[in-house]
Amino acid sequence: MNAIEVQNLCHRYKGKSVYEDLSFSVPRGSVCGLLGKNGQGKTTLVNILMGFLKPVSGRCLVLGENSHNLSPSLRKRVGLLHEGHQAYEFMTIAQTETFFSRWYPDWNRDIFYDLVNRMGLSPGHKIRQMSCGQRSQVVLGVIMAQNPDLLILDDYSMGLDAGYRRLFLDVLHDFVAAGDKTVFVTSHIVQDLEQLVDTLLFLDQGRITQTPLKDFMTSFKKFTFTAEKGQVLQKDTVITGLEQRGNRITLYTYGEMDDLKSHLAGLGIRPKDLQQSPMSLEDGFIGLMGKY
Repeated sequence: MNAIEVQNLCHRYKGKSVYEDLSFSVPRGSVCGLLGKNGQGKTTLVNILMGFLKPVSGRCLVLGENSHNLSPSLRKRVGLLHEGHQAYEFMTIAQTETFFSRWYPDWNRDIFYDLVNRMGLSPGHKIRQMSCGQRSQVVLGVIMAQNPDLLILDDYSMGLDAGYRRLFLDVLHDFVAAGDKTVFVTSHIVQDLEQLVDTLLFLDQGRITQTPLKDFMTSFKKFTFTAEKGQVLQKDTVITGLEQRGNRITLYTYGEMDDLKSHLAGLGIRPKDLQQSPMSLEDGFIGLMGKY
């Protein structure tokens, strides 16, 4: 059974279409990354999955239950980290752990303090006296200590420095390896997801494309070459993405080297130094989705 099942989802905001006939699934035990530029509806989708928003039409199942009628027992099996890292600022670290532990039968106190103690703060330290990054770490500790079956992370990286982001990736790897756990994550730090996810969802203009990470990183390719002065290229049926800085051009395509050479020749371009270059997930995201 899938952890998340979305069928023919349609949603509008102030008369403007957000999704039209959106369908995808997230298998149990997978780590799925939702990627899209700002304003494409990633957080809106999380809100619909959690029942905070009601779409115009369509069906959303979370761990087998309708997302707009989730039972209290099922909600305890879903760990949600929402954009903004909300925390009770009047509480101390210890009070936060005590408060949340009462609501979750599988609460793991050791996980909470293992994450939080790395900040070097005392259990009596108040949340309101922390930096944004420190508050984020407390919230992440709360989420992970719940030991949920489904972990939904909406931009978990907000406020975290590079070192703590790397630590949290290690924690997530251990979380998934521990059993039949599912992670559904969005992040503006695309390079982090390359180390974590096995499935990608690209959300663009109300449509979604689902692909295994390995398939995307092998089928989508990055090429570079030096153009003659004044040459300008545009995206087309072969050139999916394009970056140009001066005479240096970077192309993204699903085609092979020979296909691209033939296509460029048809455009009157015969680059002598055309070569395939290593592509990161962030490169691929820009090549597929474009810049602003």
